[in-house]
Amino acid sequence: MIVAFSISPAGTEPDGGVSAAVAEAVRVVRESGLACETNAMFTNVEGEWDDVMAVLKRAVDVVAARSPRVSLVLKADIRPGHTDQLTAKVAKVERLLDG
Repeated sequence: MIVAFSISPAGTEPDGGVSAAVAEAVRVVRESGLACETNAMFTNVEGEWDDVMAVLKRAVDVVAARSPRVSLVLKADIRPGHTDQLTAKVAKVERLLDG
């Protein structure tokens, strides 16, 4: 499965940012060993259901340690039997664009 998620604390930094808390969540994902990528809006993580959900819980927990309220947006692509889709899906679109 691939999960795209965005996590944010309710409280912000003095300049209105949330990057310090978000960085802690991204660190959890990157240290998990699961395939992942981060862009301006979401972090994508790929793996088995239980592994991905455990990582998301840890990411929420580190943000919750900084703020009493956490916002989590999650979108999942659940496709049993398919792996390495984090890059394969993009590669397929790129091939079609080049064709």
